[in-house]
Amino acid sequence: MKKPSLFTICFVIFILCWVFLRFFIGGVISKPIPNSVILMYMALVFIAILVHISVEDTRFREFLRPIHETLVDENRSTRRLVFAVLIPLLMCGFTYTNIAKKANPPGDPRTVHPTPPDNLMYKDIVLGTMDKAENPFRHYEKDNPEAYKSHIENGRTVYYQNCFYCHGDHLDGKGHFADALNPLPANFQDPGVLPNFSESFFFWRISKGGPGMPASGTPWNSAMPIWEDYLTQDEIWEVILFLSDYTGYKPRTFGEGH
Repeated sequence: MKKPSLFTICFVIFILCWVFLRFFIGGVISKPIPNSVILMYMALVFIAILVHISVEDTRFREFLRPIHETLVDENRSTRRLVFAVLIPLLMCGFTYTNIAKKANPPGDPRTVHPTPPDNLMYKDIVLGTMDKAENPFRHYEKDNPEAYKSHIENGRTVYYQNCFYCHGDHLDGKGHFADALNPLPANFQDPGVLPNFSESFFFWRISKGGPGMPASGTPWNSAMPIWEDYLTQDEIWEVILFLSDYTGYKPRTFGEGH
């Protein structure tokens, strides 16, 4: 059996690397790898092959031998004809696939404040419907002011242990990491934020974070973590009390226009 040429071996390795990146790795992670990433890795493979064949003069000449034979040898006219037809066809196909119009389905319209689900949930626990769920500590504001202040202080502690890095010391969305985020963290000092949404809405946004947003929140999903993985129900409700107390803005209640 004739030993394959160095050119054939390098060509097969290059194709196998492309197939591995394009299909195998994409199948393992269940998501297609961006073309730019594939191009970057294939460029590295190409450079590695060039380094390998150029280390020795004899190896480099052996690599070029099939190319030289195809272009010069009189007995290779059929092969030259095949390449003369095949290469333009491949280039035409590549160009067509990149410039042809694709019938992509319309995307979901992006909204700044996505519509919440019908039911408010903490992990797998249903807390009630979104329009009925209430902050269990809110009534303490009138019934037990001392307990209410205690819950606010608990919320203050939770906020400055977890939230101020993005939302800022003064709840104005100007935390240490804010400039690196898109969209920017919520500015609770803005009169258009807290008064326009219910406490159940804020509980949903905090507990589910960016990964829990519906399709209408893409493509600029919030960077907020899924806080229900780290905070208890009471801690989330207490943070909401603190936001309201610090800013002086009360979240909206259903049936009221403010």
